Amino acid sequence: MRRSVLVRFLGLSLAVALGAVIATAVIATYSTSEQLQGEIDANNGQLQVDGQIYERLSRYASDHPTWSGVDKLVHELSDELGRRIALTKPDGTVIADSARMLGAGPELPSVPAATVDVRTQGNAKLAGAVSVYSARKTAAGKADTMVSAAALPGLYPAYPGWGLTDEELAERTRLAQQATECYAAQGRYATVSSAGGANMPVVMVESGQTVNGTNLMQVTKPGAPDDKCLPPGVNAPSAKAKLVNDDEVRRATDCLDAAGLDYSVTEFDGLRAVEPKDKTAFSDQFATCTTEARSQALAPYVAPSAKLYLGAKSTFNVFSGEGLLRTAATALGVLLIAALVMLFAGRRLVRPIVALTGAAQRMRNGDHAARVPVTGKDEVARLGHAFNAMAESIQRHDFQRKAMVSDVAHELRTPLANIKGYLVASEDGVVPLDSELVTSLLEETGLLEHLVADLQDLALADAGMLRLHKAPRDLTELAQQVVSAHRPAAESAGISLTADVPGSAPASVDSARIRQALGNLVSNAIRFTPSGGHVVVGVRRVDDGYHLTVTDSGTGIADEHLPHLFDRFYRAEQSRSRTTGGSGLGLAITKHLAEAHDGRITVTSRVGSGSTFTIRIPAG
Repeated sequence: MRRSVLVRFLGLSLAVALGAVIATAVIATYSTSEQLQGEIDANNGQLQVDGQIYERLSRYASDHPTWSGVDKLVHELSDELGRRIALTKPDGTVIADSARMLGAGPELPSVPAATVDVRTQGNAKLAGAVSVYSARKTAAGKADTMVSAAALPGLYPAYPGWGLTDEELAERTRLAQQATECYAAQGRYATVSSAGGANMPVVMVESGQTVNGTNLMQVTKPGAPDDKCLPPGVNAPSAKAKLVNDDEVRRATDCLDAAGLDYSVTEFDGLRAVEPKDKTAFSDQFATCTTEARSQALAPYVAPSAKLYLGAKSTFNVFSGEGLLRTAATALGVLLIAALVMLFAGRRLVRPIVALTGAAQRMRNGDHAARVPVTGKDEVARLGHAFNAMAESIQRHDFQRKAMVSDVAHELRTPLANIKGYLVASEDGVVPLDSELVTSLLEETGLLEHLVADLQDLALADAGMLRLHKAPRDLTELAQQVVSAHRPAAESAGISLTADVPGSAPASVDSARIRQALGNLVSNAIRFTPSGGHVVVGVRRVDDGYHLTVTDSGTGIADEHLPHLFDRFYRAEQSRSRTTGGSGLGLAITKHLAEAHDGRITVTSRVGSGSTFTIRIPAG
């Protein structure tokens, strides 16, 4: 069994896509490996250069409330380090670009190298130093410990030397120099240094430990045991740092109070820190309060966030140089494979479609016997079966149309020939035009009129214009009217015609059309029932409707004729010389009338045992 066309198309698409992915992966892997192999050594040194650029720009951001004036620093760093440096706002607006000339510059890389944001970084770089500062933890004889902002949540991140004025720096330098002189008087070597490139003076004193004969130096802090040389004010924060720290603590405590979180405020070297009372209960809300407080407090004093771009543009391109040749060759290979696969599969799919097209063209030229061979059970096979069924229906209807035209011509020819013959004979004086002849001519005219009326009813039914005038009527009464109307014909044929009806059978119907339908069935029953037989018209209630039945004791109908009884001009007796009469349209009209009442008609019959025609009519 063939698979579905949809499944086959899906399989082909996935196969082509898989080939394209594999080819792309091969190109990318080969080209990337080759490209990166030559850049790894250069990139190792470049990372250090880029780190310097980021540090210098972060220091500028920490010392200035805006990026105004950074263009000069950007050009200096670019000339010094040989890199293109560009800063943009988060929305892409260029702040400074070392490659811009006359307001224009080369395209920026697609992705920034970093984001410079000293307000929100947990380890914000202020004044060139990581946000770590000395915090003294006093505990019964324990030495001082270095504590970081990461270890103490909510700690003010600025290095204590951030924001020093010239006067404050001069005072701290004097105190640091005084401390070194004191240590020298004690016979200990000491010197003044700066922390991570910041301006804050730091006193370094020998620790008494040596490595390979070299004395180790350590940072001294006020309050160390037996330390009388270091003045308390040497590590004091700047007034600016103290102001920002107070604002940060205020904002943090307000936020924590609103959130209902417990906290404590401790002081380290003149700066305060907000910490959770329970160090193990540090929560996301606590971190949010302290982080936002720090960012909002620093906002008026440091530059806003900016994106940092390094280098002219992305240098890796698969479709350049030798990669272009490999890419083109691989693409041609994928296209060739896809074309071969689709050609092979397409021919299998197109073959039945071509056969269908040829059969349709033969049908258009009048060959209604055209059919297509069908194999499989997929969508194309179902289309072939549908086409063959359509062709069969067209051929059958064409045959019925031709037979109908022939039958109509025959039915019209007989009465017209009779009328013409009598009139010609009367005109020639062969037959006198008496009342008997006129009566005969009227009978022939009545047959023509009846045939034309039947054809008109069928034409209206085919066009959907067979109108009904429904009204509440008693089906029992209608059945009795039909019996009364046909009793004379039945008696003249020696047939008993009776009604088997209940007391009342109300329904909404077109009484004229129901009488017409029952009359057609009764006429046929009388016509095909031999003398001495009987015909019964019945009405009985079933479920939500009624069954109108006409049962006769006639000759019955063979099984092969039953499926075609309601076709137009179909006659179980094929001889045209039969004496039963009838136009062959009565049952077809009855079927349309039943369906117009939302009902249906069925027949059961056995040869030699009579027939029963049943019209089902809804009660509504």
